[in-house]
Amino acid sequence: MKTKFTFVRNEGRSTRYALLGRRLALAILPVALFFQSPASAEVAVPEEARAMTGVELYMIFRGKSWKWESGAGRMESEGRVFRAWGQPGSGETWAEGRWSVNDRGQLCLSAVWHSQNATVSDKTCFSHRTLDGTIYQKREPAGDWYVFKHAKRRADDEFNRLVDEDLVDPKLPMVKERLTDQVNQTKDSVRRQVGMNAVGGVQ
Repeated sequence: MKTKFTFVRNEGRSTRYALLGRRLALAILPVALFFQSPASAEVAVPEEARAMTGVELYMIFRGKSWKWESGAGRMESEGRVFRAWGQPGSGETWAEGRWSVNDRGQLCLSAVWHSQNATVSDKTCFSHRTLDGTIYQKREPAGDWYVFKHAKRRADDEFNRLVDEDLVDPKLPMVKERLTDQVNQTKDSVRRQVGMNAVGGVQ
């Protein structure tokens, strides 16, 4: 994971460390926001279960929005474009990138996430196994296996959070605009603080 930091030159040490702390805290945001396993307990994947193919995964995720507790991600068919927005407790965030699948049973989402205080490049992958119509999923590398879709679908299957409706593009312009305004306000605040330090303010 790569994190891009932008600092104003010659700013005070205390201001610099405060901004660094906020950015490092936000560096884990994409994973924490996105991909929390369902509340159901970890399951043991049968030994006979096989890795899903890239074609199978493509047919499941293409043109779908994945609803989350505080946002959504959209996987477009054309260009494999991935877009997302979220509103966790720490503030709004949005992302743009690509999604991909492979014959090892993995769906990967690679995107640049933007928040008020940080720009974070993140790649998150999910593994999938299947047997007799049941699909198992886990977030790599350290997630727990759970049933993503039962052979006889249940109301609480995570699979049901994949919907055809575009839950991202109508929301994204507003999120971007609000975050741009917040970033500009933060920069103005930092500049004022730097100016105070330069004329003898508390370092």
